[in-house]
This record gives sequence, structure tokens and C-alpha cells, in this order.
Amino acid sequence: MSYSQFTLEMVEQVFGLSIIEKLDSFAEVPEVPISSFLKQCLEYNTPLALEIATEKARSEMIIAPILIELKQQLGSKISLFSGREFNVDSQQGLMGYCDFIISKSPSQLMIKSPVILIVEAKNDNIQSGLGQCIAEMVAAQIINQRQNNNEMVYGAVTTGTNWKFMKLFDSVVEIDPNEYFLNNVAKLMGILRSFIGS
Repeated sequence: MSYSQFTLEMVEQVFGLSIIEKLDSFAEVPEVPISSFLKQCLEYNTPLALEIATEKARSEMIIAPILIELKQQLGSKISLFSGREFNVDSQQGLMGYCDFIISKSPSQLMIKSPVILIVEAKNDNIQSGLGQCIAEMVAAQIINQRQNNNEMVYGAVTTGTNWKFMKLFDSVVEIDPNEYFLNNVAKLMGILRSFIGS
């Protein structure tokens, strides 16, 4: 079993989680200005990615530039991993590749203190990625606990243009039913930065 096989119902049962919906969990997070470089990059890349219409195109042309901008804004405070194997507990099925992991550590050599897990939605269906994202968040929580770190773990499922955010603390997953959109990338940047605590 791997992360991608988990459904919402499965993660709730297997990991004993309480999954709740909390409307506007991230609505009050202030926007953060983005660079003119990211603005120009997305203006050019987004129509192209949407025309190509593959997950790979959206990942490389929309999601990755946003996360690189996040890393640039935060300097050496975070590390960013893409398509990285994240095998944490094979007995529980917590293994496989993660689309994106953001770690609250400057080290790019190994994943330490994972704080944000980002899953690319398959077939433009955000709902179908929720189980996978939560399973990855549980794995991140295990890694953090091994490092004596009980920080909140955050997650996002995205098509590139639409984003849905959630958080995990102890055994409670809080999902914001709202979706946030690429046409307000400053809001997306604000939410992502709030997860890092800066």
C-alpha cells in the first residue's frame, strides 16, 4: 500500500482520526505580496499548463514556481522537496512518493521536521486527493514526533489553479471546505507562509 491508495474514509479508520470541516479556517490570513518575477512567470505559464492539461505540466509550471517563491521569501528557513520518496512506516502503508514536502529546516540533504505536504489532485479532482494528503500528513507527524517535535502539520491538495488546505494536530484533521484560487496568488502565499510561522 502507498499514500495514493488512501481514501478519506480509510485514513479516518486506519489512523483513528477525527476529520472535521471548519469553514474559513484560513480566510483571515493576510495576503503576502509576490515578486514581479512570479507574477510574470504565472501569467505566461498558467495558460500553457492549462492547454497541455496534464498533472506534470501543472506541477512544473504553476505549483513549483509558487513554492520556489515561498522558499525565496523565507530564505534558508525552509527546504523544499519534489517527487521525493517518503517511506515512514510500511506496516501502516505510509510509504511512497510525495509530490511536494516543505520542511522547517535549511537542510536539502534529508527531510527534517516536515511541516507542509502538497498533493497534486488527480484528474482535477481535489476531493480524491484528500485521503492521500492526510496519510502523508500522518507520516510527517510521525517523523516530527521521532524528532521530539509536536508541531502542527499542514497539507494542501491542488490542481494548480484551485487549492484546498487542512491541518493535523494530535488526531484531529481540520479541513477548510473553501477552495482558494490562483487568481489571488498573494492569498495562497499568505496561507503557505502562515504555516511556517512567518
